[in-house]
Amino acid sequence: MAKIIENGTEREATCTEELFAMRDSLDVLGGKWKLMILRYLTNRTDQQIHFKKLERGIEGISAKMLSKELKELEMNLLITRTIQDTKPITVTYAVTEYGKSVLPVTETLVNWGLLHREKIKALMG
Repeated sequence: MAKIIENGTEREATCTEELFAMRDSLDVLGGKWKLMILRYLTNRTDQQIHFKKLERGIEGISAKMLSKELKELEMNLLITRTIQDTKPITVTYAVTEYGKSVLPVTETLVNWGLLHREKIKALMG
């Protein structure tokens, strides 16, 4: 069970508290694209990532959906949007330090997905 610190004392979270926390997490990170966007940006912290690069790099995402998801990720302090002083003006996106706290979640999902894919291949093949 998860731990909660309340009035300086640590205790186990109740099942209800854990379910609320999971719902909160899914409200911020849920959907098809947000975790993929975060993973893409986390894997490229040494690069300047602009909108078109993101759109090309994440297969299947539309410009409209990417724009919506980026706004929500920025609103939740997981990414930054920086207007560059260039002609024409360009905008770059980067994962924040807080956004990097999601890395263990994406790492677990990637590893599980790789194992699951292998299991399914073994069943089919």
